[in-house]
Amino acid sequence: MEHTQHTAQTNRTPLPAQRPHPFHLPTWVAAPRPQTPPGIYRQNYVPMPESRAEAAAIPAGPLLLRAVLNLAVGVVVYLEGTSLLQGLLSTLGLTAPSSFVVSLLIAAAVNVAVIAAVFMLFGRMGRWAEVWRRWIAPTLARTVTQEPAAPDAPAVVGPVDVWAELRGVGDVAGRLEGEAVGDVDYVRIHQAWRSVVAEPSLVGEFVEQVAARGAAACGHPSGARDLPGRGGRHDLLVRQVRLGTTQDVIKNPLSHRSAGFALDPEVLGTSLLAVGPAGTGKTAGLARPVAEALCLQALAGAACAVVVGAAEADLGPDSWYDVVIAPGDPAAPYGLDLYGAAPTADEAAARLADALLPDELASRGESARTAMQQVVGPFQAAYGRYPGVRELRGLLGGEPEGWAAVAEGLRAAGRYAEFEADLQQRAARHGRADDPGALLADRLALLDRPALASAFSGGPDARPAFAMRALEHPLRVRVKLPERSHPEAARMLSRLLVGQFVQAVTARKDRTLFAGLVVDDATAAVDAQTVRGLQGMRGANAGAVLLLRTLADLPEALRAPLFGAVGCRMAFPGIAPWDGKLFSEAWGTHLVKETAITHTPDTSGGMLRRSARTVRKLLSGTTAQTQSVTTRDVERHRWSPSDLAHALPTGHAVVSLTSVGGEQVPPLLVDLRG
Repeated sequence: MEHTQHTAQTNRTPLPAQRPHPFHLPTWVAAPRPQTPPGIYRQNYVPMPESRAEAAAIPAGPLLLRAVLNLAVGVVVYLEGTSLLQGLLSTLGLTAPSSFVVSLLIAAAVNVAVIAAVFMLFGRMGRWAEVWRRWIAPTLARTVTQEPAAPDAPAVVGPVDVWAELRGVGDVAGRLEGEAVGDVDYVRIHQAWRSVVAEPSLVGEFVEQVAARGAAACGHPSGARDLPGRGGRHDLLVRQVRLGTTQDVIKNPLSHRSAGFALDPEVLGTSLLAVGPAGTGKTAGLARPVAEALCLQALAGAACAVVVGAAEADLGPDSWYDVVIAPGDPAAPYGLDLYGAAPTADEAAARLADALLPDELASRGESARTAMQQVVGPFQAAYGRYPGVRELRGLLGGEPEGWAAVAEGLRAAGRYAEFEADLQQRAARHGRADDPGALLADRLALLDRPALASAFSGGPDARPAFAMRALEHPLRVRVKLPERSHPEAARMLSRLLVGQFVQAVTARKDRTLFAGLVVDDATAAVDAQTVRGLQGMRGANAGAVLLLRTLADLPEALRAPLFGAVGCRMAFPGIAPWDGKLFSEAWGTHLVKETAITHTPDTSGGMLRRSARTVRKLLSGTTAQTQSVTTRDVERHRWSPSDLAHALPTGHAVVSLTSVGGEQVPPLLVDLRG
């Protein structure tokens, strides 16, 4: 026992700094998290009462008018009511006491009774409580200086046993109670315990880990327990990241109004497409928080993350990630395996060929894939590895020495007959005007640059190459594309990375980890193969977040299929009307009440009234008219292209969600700043 206590004291690992607000583990664990529709931040969520929801549906104009009218009538009733009541008491001889104090008390009681009756009657009819909530309370909150309170920290009633699940497992609970435990530690340890429950033979090892390392037990291979510079609001217990506040407007569903807006793997598993021009907050308001959430979940042993963007994009510091790939940066520690996602040579060659071809040459895709397979397959069979960039470029260009070496290697391996047809077809096509090999060699020349040589497998100075098949582990990967120095190479790498990710996650045997992909600018990354792959990721516990400046950068044939392939769609302020049209059509229509007023000339009445109307027309120049009011239900777009293009406020976005289980949430207006 003494030895155990000594070990706990000497190996206690302090909790790293993690967030600007104080973190209290029992409070965080005990916070209510009711079941909600997708998109609602569940921690401390309080559903809107039905009475308040009914009042919230009233437009501002009629609400204020009714409140003012009821206030005016209430003042008149108060004045008249107090006078009448005092007169009645005087008539009954109840207002002439000998004591002045008693007289004041009776007068005060009369006023309080009348005021209470006025508030109960006219306050309810005028909905004064709703007026207070919408306008008066926020105004007072802005004018009164208050000490800011830490969010999501309600008072906890009664003791909370945060380690109840681990009671009785050795001295695990007692060891952890003396530790500074963060949310990542708590979720990671419980995640490990659930794995132990599925494999009882690991219980002893789990107990030893906790006894030796305390809150750092079962840690991530990197040893990190939190992210430096963490700034988002996360609830790792339900794997949510809060992005903002759903606005209290008529277009939003009642269940979501004024609630926190959050994303989690349940909705990210259907993939998300976000469109908005530069400077509208896509990176800061969406890409970075989601990347941060995926990295935290990876540290907790529940996810793996691949984040792709320009080198200068603010997607978190390098310390957030285990693998940083930066072609063109001599300080980058890792390179990229150009074939790393495919189980066979033919599949690897096909994906690489698709990535090399630009959109305008997509029609030559099939012949290019065949040419690449005729090179990669024989080379892999001859050498037992895939060719590097320079070797592949030379073979596609028809270098005689390279092909002679491949043929010799195939003979030595006893596989020449297997690939003889490929060698003959490549030799026959070489030098012809329609040879796709020459086209692929020219495209590979963009990657065969001295600054990029060490980033890809096969080069003489190649760095350790990351392969997408490693996504069965809780890895955090950041790819920095050289968009400024090598823009076309960056476009090809973007397509290749997304294609490899789709291949890797759908081929995983162990799908317990959620695999998340964030692409800060996916303009070049989307092709027909990617669109088809997005649909298959729903069942593979994986999802992608794709950010675009405009849909016009994509081939027209891909725009509608891309909208159909993703389950979540997000529009930022300032999108083009033609982009807004696709969003509007995807979100559909709903029924609204429309009031039509028809004016017709007044022909009623006898001779006297008609004569009076004639004189009025001669004097004023206007014809007396009657009005007829018609109310009907009509279909209108939930969000019209004009609204999306011109009416969205700065810092806001409109987003619709679909969960992996098929539950849908109509488009929500979200303030990403709150």
